Amino acid sequence: MDALPSTRPCRRRPWLTRAAVGLALLILLSALAPACQLLNSKVSSKDAAASLTLEQAVGQMLLVGFRGETVEEPAAALLRDIQPGGVILFDRDGPSGGELVRNITSREQLQALTGQLQEQAALPYFIAIDAEGGYVNRLKEKYGFTLKVPTAQKLGARPAAETAALAGQLADEMRAVGLNWNLAPVVDVNVNPESPAIGAIERSFSPDPAIVAAHAQAFSDAMRQRQVIPTLKHFPGHGSAAGDTHLGVADVTATYNRELELAPYRELINGGYADAIMTAHIVNRNLDAAARPATLSPAIINGLLRQELGFAGVVVSDDMQMAAIVAEYGPEEAAIAAVQAGVDVILLANQQGDYDRQRVYRVRDALLQAVADGVLTEERIYQSAGRILALKERYGIIAPAN
Repeated sequence: MDALPSTRPCRRRPWLTRAAVGLALLILLSALAPACQLLNSKVSSKDAAASLTLEQAVGQMLLVGFRGETVEEPAAALLRDIQPGGVILFDRDGPSGGELVRNITSREQLQALTGQLQEQAALPYFIAIDAEGGYVNRLKEKYGFTLKVPTAQKLGARPAAETAALAGQLADEMRAVGLNWNLAPVVDVNVNPESPAIGAIERSFSPDPAIVAAHAQAFSDAMRQRQVIPTLKHFPGHGSAAGDTHLGVADVTATYNRELELAPYRELINGGYADAIMTAHIVNRNLDAAARPATLSPAIINGLLRQELGFAGVVVSDDMQMAAIVAEYGPEEAAIAAVQAGVDVILLANQQGDYDRQRVYRVRDALLQAVADGVLTEERIYQSAGRILALKERYGIIAPAN
C-alpha cells in the first residue's frame, strides 16, 4: 500500500540561485509535491483528502483499538496495513477480563506509547480515550495521574465554571501524555435516572437540558482551548433508555423526549460547535420507522443531525462491537450502513467479545468492496476523509492548510 503524503514541511535553501530555484520548483511539482501537499497554503483539507488513495481514505475513517503497552507486532502490522485515522486507548483489556495488559500502565509508559504511535504513523493519528470523569476514566491514580474529575452528575450540581476549570486541567494532562481526542462530554439528558449506561452511573449532567448544555459547553471549550478534541455523545440521546447498548438492543421509542433530548445539541450547534459528535446505538421508531439503531440510520444522522440541526463536523460511531449492533448485524454490514447513514469514523475498539484484529481488516475490505459494487460512492468516502483531515488540521494534528 502506498505511503500517505508526508506532513513534514519542504525546506527552502537560501543559497539557491534564481535558476536553481526554478529548477527546484519543477522538481517539487513533479516529484516532491505529494510529500508537501498537506502543507501547501493553497491546498484545502478537501484537496488533501483527494490526494489520498481510496484505501488510504477508508483507513482514515477507522478508529481502532489494540493490545500493547508499546507498539509491537502484530499490532504494528495492523497499523501499517490499515493506516487508520486514529487509535483508541484503554487501561483495562475487556476481552480478557483485565487479565492481559492493554495500553495504559503509567504516565511515562503512556507518553512513550503515544510518541511511538505518532513516530510510526504515515499520517499523524487521532489518539483517543474516554475521559469523562467519575466512573469513565482511563487516567487513574494507580497509573500516576493525580487529577480527580467528579461524575457529570456531581459537576452539573455546581457552577459551570468549575466544570470548565476541571476540564482544562484534564486537557492539560491529556496533552502532556500525547492524547489529542477526548470522547466526552456526555450530553445525554438524565430523563431516566435508573438508565443503566447513563443515569445510574451519573454520566449525565442533569435532567435539565439547559444545565446539560451549559456544562457541555464549558467542558468542550476548555478542551478546545488546549487543542484536545471534544466529542458530544450519544446522539440523538441515550438518557431515557431502560437498557444498555453495550449488552443488547435498547429501544427508546416510548420514552424518548425529542424536544428535551435534542436541546443541548441544538444549542451547541447553533452556537458554532463543529468538532465531533458520537452516535448512540439506540432504536427509536419515531425517528426511524425502519427501527435501525441511530448509528445506522440515514434519517437520524443525515436527516436529523446534519440537515435539521445543521452539524457539519465529524460524526463518529459508538463502538461497532457493542451488542446492540452485533446482535442484529455483522460488523461489515454495520460499517457500510453507518457510512451510508452519514457516519465519518467507524470505531472498532476490540474491547467486547473476542479480541480479533482481523475484524478491522474485514471492515476495511468491506468498505472498499462496497465502493467497487456501487453500494457506496468514492465521493462519499472522500467526503468523510475531508471532514477528518479538516478536524486534524484544526487541532494541529497535521499541519494547517494555510
